[in-house]
Amino acid sequence: MATITPPLFLTLLFFFIFSGSIILEPANGQAPTQQTWCVAKPSASDVELYNNMYYACSFVNCDVIHPQGACYEPQVLINQASVVMNSYYQKQGRNYWNCDFNKSALITIVDPIDD
Repeated sequence: MATITPPLFLTLLFFFIFSGSIILEPANGQAPTQQTWCVAKPSASDVELYNNMYYACSFVNCDVIHPQGACYEPQVLINQASVVMNSYYQKQGRNYWNCDFNKSALITIVDPIDD
């Protein structure tokens, strides 16, 4: 009994369609109109949060978390770290890899200010 194999083109097309490689998406994996934010994971340690802030503040202006800054209050480390990490994430183009921070951050579609 002979087996009929589809042409190579159809096989590759099938593979790309079902692997998601042909679907046109923005490079950051988000829907074009979907707003996202980067926040610190609740499980992140204080050391991780301070390291994240130190790193992000070398790329973004962190005056907002200093005294007289718009995000100085509440003086809670995870809140202030989230503000800085999100600023970095937004400035870098909202790519998922810009919200990794050594696995101590996550992307949310819920506005952390409204929550």
